[in-house]
Amino acid sequence: MIVVTGATGGLGGATVEHLLRRVPADRIGVSVRDPGRARHLADRGVRVRRGSYEEPATLREAFAGAEQVLLVSGNDPAADVVGLHRNAVEAAVAAGARRILYTSQQGAVPGNPYRPSDIHIATEAILRDAGVAWTALRNGAYGPLDQVLGPWRRTGVIAQPQDGPVPYTDRADVAEATAVILAGGRSFDGPVTLTAPTAVTFDDVAQIASGLTGRTVERVVVDDERWVADQVTNGVPVQLARLLLTWYRAAREGCFAATGPVLAELLGREPHTVADRLAVHLTT
Repeated sequence: MIVVTGATGGLGGATVEHLLRRVPADRIGVSVRDPGRARHLADRGVRVRRGSYEEPATLREAFAGAEQVLLVSGNDPAADVVGLHRNAVEAAVAAGARRILYTSQQGAVPGNPYRPSDIHIATEAILRDAGVAWTALRNGAYGPLDQVLGPWRRTGVIAQPQDGPVPYTDRADVAEATAVILAGGRSFDGPVTLTAPTAVTFDDVAQIASGLTGRTVERVVVDDERWVADQVTNGVPVQLARLLLTWYRAAREGCFAATGPVLAELLGREPHTVADRLAVHLTT
C-alpha cells in the first residue's frame, strides 16, 4: 500500500489524484488531520485514516500496512517542524514501511540562506539514519507565481528585491512526477531534484509577461529593507517578512539556479514553463 500524508492539501491531494490513474484505489491510503475532508477519496475506494504529525500514535495507525509513505513537509514557522517530521519518520519505520519519500526543497544544502532549507537538511539527515530506503524529492519552487512576482497584472511592474535564476516549477507537474515514482515508474535513493528545465530571473519573467500581454511589464528592484517595510505595512508580520526575504537572497546567490532532466523524464513530456503558467492565469 502507498500512504500519502497531507492528502487534503494542494500537493498531496494532486498526488493522490494522479495515483488513482495509475494504481487501484485499494492500494492507496491517506493520512489526514480531518477524515471528513477526505470523504471524496473514501467514496472512490481510498483508505482514509486520521493522522497528525503532532500525534505519533495516530500516524502509526494511519501508516499500518504501508510499503511506501509519502511525507509532505510541514511549513508552520511557529512549530518544531523538524521534530514533527521525526515523529512521522519514526512512525513510518515502526509501521514497517519499506521506503519513505519526503517532499524536500531544491537547494537544501548547507549555506543556503533561505531558512526553511535548514528544516529540509535536518529532515534528510533523519531519513538517512532511519534504517529504511528513502527518497528526498527536492522540488523546485512550485508556489503560485503571484506570491513571488507581486501584483504585476494590476500594476504592470514586478517590484521585488534583487533575485537570481530560479526554475519555477508547476505544482501539478511535481504531483504527477511524485505519483509516477510512488507507482513504481522509477526509483531513487536519497535526494533527487525535480525542476522545470529552465531557470529564469524576474527580468526574464517581465519580458515573457510583456510578450503575453502586449504591454510593457517593468522590472523594478526594491531595496531589501524597503521591501520588508512595505510587507509590514501590508500586514505581514515582520519576522515572516524577513524569513521571506531570505528566499530572494538565496535566489540571488544562485542557490536555486541548477536544473535537471528528471522531471521531464518522469512526465514523458516537457514540464510547464513560466510562460505556460502565466498564459493560464491571464485567461482565468
